[in-house]
Amino acid sequence: MGILKKWNKVHNLTSVREDREIIRRHFLDSLSLVKCFKDLNIPIKDKIIADVGSGAGFPGVPLKIYYGDDIELILIESSAKKCAFLEYLKIHIGEDYEVVCERAENVSIKVDIAVARALGDLEYTEELLSKIGRGYIFIMKGREVEEVVKERFNIYRINMNYLPPLNILWRKLS
Repeated sequence: MGILKKWNKVHNLTSVREDREIIRRHFLDSLSLVKCFKDLNIPIKDKIIADVGSGAGFPGVPLKIYYGDDIELILIESSAKKCAFLEYLKIHIGEDYEVVCERAENVSIKVDIAVARALGDLEYTEELLSKIGRGYIFIMKGREVEEVVKERFNIYRINMNYLPPLNILWRKLS
């Protein structure tokens, strides 16, 4: 967390500044995907996961720390300063993942599971993840889910004491 705060002062990686909020709103929020995968019986071992629009590495880096060598992680981020942070972080924490410093629209990889958190417009995010994913897509959203979304996605709801309510939109790709 110290590295994130240090880099954040210069590079504005996240708007969250307080330790408790960084843990709660970034790390624990990211790890809610672990519960989601488990509850949905989605096998993770030996899967390739892409975090699209990774930013400061959320949710990808906490997932890599949790799953370790059980997953291959690809972080896709278009901001050079954020990519530099992700490369530095990889060395500092001793985890092996790939950083693709390019706009997701220009990436031609295919992964088993594509995830996004706070990427922006839902239609845009869905299109990007569907292009990259070949197994599942997961979009982490806040409290509100529009009715139209319920027609296109399954919704996994998480309501825990330490997190604001979270909806994870997900779909198995064919």
